[in-house]
Amino acid sequence: MSNINDSTTNQVETSIEVQLTNRNRKTIFFRGILVFPMAIFIGSFTQSMEAGAAFGGLLFAPVLLALLVRGVYPSYVLSFNKSMLELNARISAYALLLTDEYPSIEANPNIKVDLPDIEGGAKLSRVLPLVKWIFAIPLFIVGIIYAVIALVLTFFAWIITSSTGNYPESIANFVLGTIEFWNRLYGYAVILVTDDYPSFTL
Repeated sequence: MSNINDSTTNQVETSIEVQLTNRNRKTIFFRGILVFPMAIFIGSFTQSMEAGAAFGGLLFAPVLLALLVRGVYPSYVLSFNKSMLELNARISAYALLLTDEYPSIEANPNIKVDLPDIEGGAKLSRVLPLVKWIFAIPLFIVGIIYAVIALVLTFFAWIITSSTGNYPESIANFVLGTIEFWNRLYGYAVILVTDDYPSFTL
């Protein structure tokens, strides 16, 4: 099972291959412990664990300054942010029980994040990034609600999958949608790869 954001707008797209059946019940049961080293690893990309938990090592300030002053999105920063979004997606997919494949620190073709074509920043506003964080506040509030629901559903999925070896597809759809939502939000307000306002729906 995979889920890809099919929006026709200029947004970040996320694709994750989900394992619904024949799950490893032992690793599911101890998933919270097993994912801890990766949580430390992703946190090491920022100056504090709090910032790492919030933005997963994504670079915001360099992009803001480059767009504001030069109207350019540095290619190396774009590559870094794309890699970090994918790393976050791999960790989230494992932590939220969508896959039994331990998150690699390198690219994984089963979990991909695609960014819109920004033509080196030519398609992006030079001024809008200054206020996007204000516009994104309602999105962050809705995203937190989605995240809380996803965590509650993951708890039930943990019980079911640990017992049966099968992950409920209905829960998978919501959890996938939540990951996609946050990636679109990060694309708009944090890594600034689109000026199109993301949808509030999953």
